[in-house]
Amino acid sequence: MAWRSSGRKLSFEILNHSSSHEEKEDQYLVNYQTDPVEKPYRKKKKHKRKHKPLHPAIHEDSITHSYSVVHNSHHTDNGNIQNSYIVGGGGSVVCSTVSEAGAEIQRVYGNGELRQRNVNFAGGVETAVEENASEESGVEEKQRRSEPPNGSVVTKLETAESLDWNKLMADDPNYLFSMEKSPVKYFMDEMNKGISLRSTTTLGSEKERERVYDTIFRLPWRCELLIDVGFFVCLDSFLSLLTIMPTKILMILWRFRSARQFKKPSAAELSDIGCFIVLASGVVLLGQIDISLIYHMIRGQGTIKLYVVYNVLEIFDKLCQSFGGDVLQALFNSSEGLANCSSENMRFWILRFISDQVLAMAFSILHSFILLAQAITLSTCIVAHNNALLALLVSNNFAEIKSNVFKRFSKDNIHSLVYSDSIERFHISAFLSAVLAQNILEAEGPWFESFLLNALMVFFCEMLIDIIKHSFLAKFNDMKPIVYSEFLEELCNQTLNIQTENTDSRKRTLTFIPLAPACVVIRVLTPVYSAHLPPSPLPWRLFWILFLSALTYVMLTSLKVMVGMGLQKHASWYVERCRRRKKRIHND
Repeated sequence: MAWRSSGRKLSFEILNHSSSHEEKEDQYLVNYQTDPVEKPYRKKKKHKRKHKPLHPAIHEDSITHSYSVVHNSHHTDNGNIQNSYIVGGGGSVVCSTVSEAGAEIQRVYGNGELRQRNVNFAGGVETAVEENASEESGVEEKQRRSEPPNGSVVTKLETAESLDWNKLMADDPNYLFSMEKSPVKYFMDEMNKGISLRSTTTLGSEKERERVYDTIFRLPWRCELLIDVGFFVCLDSFLSLLTIMPTKILMILWRFRSARQFKKPSAAELSDIGCFIVLASGVVLLGQIDISLIYHMIRGQGTIKLYVVYNVLEIFDKLCQSFGGDVLQALFNSSEGLANCSSENMRFWILRFISDQVLAMAFSILHSFILLAQAITLSTCIVAHNNALLALLVSNNFAEIKSNVFKRFSKDNIHSLVYSDSIERFHISAFLSAVLAQNILEAEGPWFESFLLNALMVFFCEMLIDIIKHSFLAKFNDMKPIVYSEFLEELCNQTLNIQTENTDSRKRTLTFIPLAPACVVIRVLTPVYSAHLPPSPLPWRLFWILFLSALTYVMLTSLKVMVGMGLQKHASWYVERCRRRKKRIHND
């Protein structure tokens, strides 16, 4: 083959050139040797090799791609040194001197690598070429494997210096880890460095101090004042349902009887008629329920604890309270449409009013039954002698703290939560009145003192939990006590029917539907009146019924007047006070 013939020719030329330049090399011997003492040559161990051809072929890759140069030297017969340079790029250059070899190599391959071999015979030259080619191919293979696929150069990471702890502590400029500090010196330094808890606390500011006093003193007072005013607003609405609405219904009936002709009622009259129908239906249906049976069912079952039953009923009570306002607003809307509609649309509005009336009745009866069951459960806990009331108060109140305090609330949400607490407090009052009625009918022995203590404990726990809840809600949500004063101002504006400029006024109003609590109170107080009626003939019995009803009406009306006038006077005073304060702040 062509590459084999070129390899043999190359080997013969190397031998011929080495013999022809022996004489020329003698004169450069002195300049070439740097060490005057010639080191003896070690005998190479003879390895048994397999018989190779006289002129082995040089691998094609090493001829075409290797750029290394092999320098070989051997002694001639007269003691001179013969130097030969074998270029791995496909040929050999034999020079008589080192300088000529260097010049020739620089001319042919400027960056070649020099390797020295001893050439004693023709076969040695070929063996050196073959070994050099194999070494170069191995180096290239290692370089190719070490290179990353993208062709970038891999840099070797420098070994990090190990951490000398003694040196680090000695070079510490602040002497925080000084090795020479003794325990006594450390303790004295700690005593002189300031606050003992400086590692886990920070210095307070005036803002932090104000927050502490707001949480403990200022906010509880304003929160309790707001909840109490909301409670009396609910009580005023409840008394209006029991006093104002029946009076208006009687006046409407008297007007129809006197006029002797049909006249379309107004929207307010239709709304009152609808509410009276809802109240009457609720009282009639609740009158068919045996309270004693429900009481013994709740007390006798041992599957569900009493406080669990009470909590479940309270959740449904809040859902019904929220949805009941929407149902009653739909009924009022239909009443207004029916009062202002034309004769052509009369049929449509009548059907719409009837459908809304039925829905309001069904929902009010459901809500009334839930409140009645909740009142019976509370009565069961009070009568029981196994600390059931204490378990109910602890579980219910602290579950309320857990579900509200550690959450993020906006200002409107806290506003709605305050109103919800006011409604809840009124519901508790209705429940306690039901418990009182049950004790009047069924209790034996001295019961009033224990009932009074239990009622005070229930109210005190409810008040304490509301204060703690709102105090920490304001703290965690960065709200000042002045926010609750703003809530109270808006409630006073609602009491005075003053329209505010706030676009979200509907969200900031106290929405309370007293129909369901009124049904419960009437249902539990009716047996008390019936039990105290004299066993007389029917006319005398009817007389006592009318007398007691009129007496109750007068009492409720008097209470309504006192509560209503008190709320009006307080609302006027507080709104005027807020105006003066805003004016003074504006002038300042």
